[in-house]
Amino acid sequence: MHSWFPENVSTYGGDVDGIFWFIFYIVTVWFFITEGLILYFIFRYRRKPGRSAVYATGDTWSQLAWVLVPLAIVVVLDVLIDVRGADVWAKVKGQRPPADLVVRGVGKQFNWEFIYAGPDGKFGSEDDLATDNELHVPVGKVIHVLLSSKDVIHSFFLPHFRLKQDAVPGRQIPVWFEATKIGEFEIPCAELCGFGHSGMNGKVLVHSAEDYQKWLSEKWPKS
Repeated sequence: MHSWFPENVSTYGGDVDGIFWFIFYIVTVWFFITEGLILYFIFRYRRKPGRSAVYATGDTWSQLAWVLVPLAIVVVLDVLIDVRGADVWAKVKGQRPPADLVVRGVGKQFNWEFIYAGPDGKFGSEDDLATDNELHVPVGKVIHVLLSSKDVIHSFFLPHFRLKQDAVPGRQIPVWFEATKIGEFEIPCAELCGFGHSGMNGKVLVHSAEDYQKWLSEKWPKS
C-alpha cells in the first residue's frame, strides 16, 4: 500500500507519511466495525412475520450507550491523532533548522520564479540569479524557500518532499526541506489559479554538491 504515495525524498517525509497511515488504519478499522454493526442491527431487529421492526427511542441508558460509547472512542482517537500530528507539525512548521541555502519562490500566472541571492548575499541586488520553473538545490542541505505571489493564490506542492504551502499575495511565507536523493521532481501548482493552472508545473533538480557548484558557475551572472 505504501506504493500509493510518491517516493519520499525528504528528511521529514516519513513523519508526514506516518500521520497519513495512522489516520488510514484508524479509519479503516472503525469503518468495518461500524458497517458490521449496521448490518448486524439490520438483520437482528428487522421486521419478521408476526413481529414489527424494533423502534428504539434512545431514552434509556442502555440505548444511549450506543451513541455515547462510540462518541468517547472517537474523541480519544481524535486526541491521539492531534498529539501525534502536533509533533510532526512542530518539526515541519515550527522548528525550521538553520538554512544552508535560502531561495525566494514567487508564484505568478502561470509559472514559478526562483531567485537566488548573489555573492553579496542580499536579495534585490543586480547579482541575483532568477530561474523559471526550476529550483536547483544540493542534496543533504537544508533549503529555505521564501514563498510569495505576484497575483493570485498559488500552492507550492512538492509531493516527493511531502511539502505543500499556499503562496499568498502580500505575504512571504517560509518553508523548508532537505533532499535525501539526487534527481528531478515535479512542482505542480495545487491551487486553481486561472485558465493556465494545469500547465503551471516546475521542477526541483537535486544535485550532488559538486554538480550544484558546477551549475552555479555556469549560470551565475557575470559581475
